[in-house]
Amino acid sequence: MRRGGFALSWGFPMSTNTTPIRVAVTGAAGQIGYALLFRIASGAMFGPDRPIILQLIEAPFEKAMKALEGVAMELDDCAFPLLKGIVMTDQPEVGFKDANWSLLIGAKPRGPGMERADLLKDNGKIFVGQGQIIDRVAADDARIAVVGNPANTNCMIAASQAKRLTPDRFTAMVRLDQNRAQTQLAKKAGVDLTAVKDIFIYGNHSPTMFPAFGSATIEGKKVTDVISDHEWLKGPFLETVGKRGAAIIAARGASSAASAANALTDHVRDLMTPGKIHSVAVKSEGLYGFDPKVWAGMPVRTTTPGSYEIIKGYEMCEFAKEKIAITNKELVDERAFVADQIGG
Repeated sequence: MRRGGFALSWGFPMSTNTTPIRVAVTGAAGQIGYALLFRIASGAMFGPDRPIILQLIEAPFEKAMKALEGVAMELDDCAFPLLKGIVMTDQPEVGFKDANWSLLIGAKPRGPGMERADLLKDNGKIFVGQGQIIDRVAADDARIAVVGNPANTNCMIAASQAKRLTPDRFTAMVRLDQNRAQTQLAKKAGVDLTAVKDIFIYGNHSPTMFPAFGSATIEGKKVTDVISDHEWLKGPFLETVGKRGAAIIAARGASSAASAANALTDHVRDLMTPGKIHSVAVKSEGLYGFDPKVWAGMPVRTTTPGSYEIIKGYEMCEFAKEKIAITNKELVDERAFVADQIGG
């Protein structure tokens, strides 16, 4: 056991020759972090045979670090065979050290009366610092997944600070939107969830994001052929998916945590599984009508573990193009708000 400046770690003798994956998690004692850590330690994210070392980062406050100790106790009590060590710290330089994956969950929430621009500026400072530190101390094969909102722009900010790590290493999560869209289509069509394929999320992780139902299929048929109520697709379907987070807050008095943790598990697992096709927010490179400098949700195919290629060539109708233009404008506006933090 080692202590020093609010850093604590412990581990167990390795029972396998497989090198453990080091996973750094910010906001680790928060709601999403709490729902996530047990999934990682159980093997749900990296598979049932890959050992894990969790590097848990929290805010430099006694209450936060005390809560984190409680989470670590519970992880111990689960006796996960794959969990080979835990690091707890309020020092990002310690938490991100040699991390293969950095899951950036922690972010400042939007408070009463706070403008979106203010939130962008405040969180921008956090992700500037995290981007610099990760670039400096993380593993050579480091990958970063951003969940803390505004996720797309926070991801762009972090990536802008990197000199060693390339932009493709930085992704933001739109998988929760994809999962929500898939479920809504299945319920509307009265089919099993697995019957819905190729529903991809374009744009921002916000109410402006666009679930492109035009390229999706249900039992091998176009969604628009199976669901004849096209006004529902263009209206209530988009609104339900886009505003699902607010609806959950209204219903349970707290934001969606378990579903976000599940989506992040899906996000990373599929990025580690060659051949998987899924929605990820990545640097757009100007595809599908997006500004080339923003991070936008779009369909990708995982090529090798941790790497991907954007799938090109999905046809977009005029309705889809209009929706993409709206979410692109929001992303461009967000980039303008933080231009001073990313160098223009």
